[in-house]
Amino acid sequence: MQDAATPKPADEWADARFEMVERTVAARGITDKSVLAALKITPRHEFVPPDIRYRAYDDSPLPIGFDLTISQPFIVATMTQAAKVKPGDHVLEIGTGSGYQAAVLALMGAKVWTMEIHPELAKRTQLVLQKLGYKNVQMKTADGYFGWQDGAPYDAILITCATPDIPPPLIAQLKTGGRIVAPVGDIEQFMYVYTKNASGTLDRDGVRDESGDVMGVRFGPMKGEIDKQR
Repeated sequence: MQDAATPKPADEWADARFEMVERTVAARGITDKSVLAALKITPRHEFVPPDIRYRAYDDSPLPIGFDLTISQPFIVATMTQAAKVKPGDHVLEIGTGSGYQAAVLALMGAKVWTMEIHPELAKRTQLVLQKLGYKNVQMKTADGYFGWQDGAPYDAILITCATPDIPPPLIAQLKTGGRIVAPVGDIEQFMYVYTKNASGTLDRDGVRDESGDVMGVRFGPMKGEIDKQR
């Protein structure tokens, strides 16, 4: 699962990670063992600012600057489980943010292409990913609306920012049978998983919460070309 070049996270955080995963992620219905295992070894404390590092293993979003947050671990786990990521899969992430989601995917053995539109945040996150030695993560600063042809066709695409609809270039870069997981909406957002069928269009289903309803979420909006559709 773990890239051989990736150093193991510091032992001092291991108990906090284990407790977070068992008590607040697995306990809420995440059953994919590879997802849970990846969360137990992903050093989330490396992806948050030093002044709030003591809260790194809270199951909550945390501010990372630029009016953005690192996603709640349960949400990261939910999206990753819905994407059905396997070792060797090509995965595109739209909205790198802190880099935490990309790290989880990498530690599951995926080959990750990740895009961040905010130049300053992208530069900072790139340095963190390089410091931690994630050799199977490629990152660039660009508008995720247009995707990244280099890794296509993708087995899965995770959109970690809210979009009114799935951009057509991302559909084109997805394999037949591949999955897109995304928060869809504006003021009111819901998490959906899309599967590309043989005709090249998407079948949609809701990612369900503990009550069986389509999961309501709150993500920052996708920026760039997508703004023309708002």
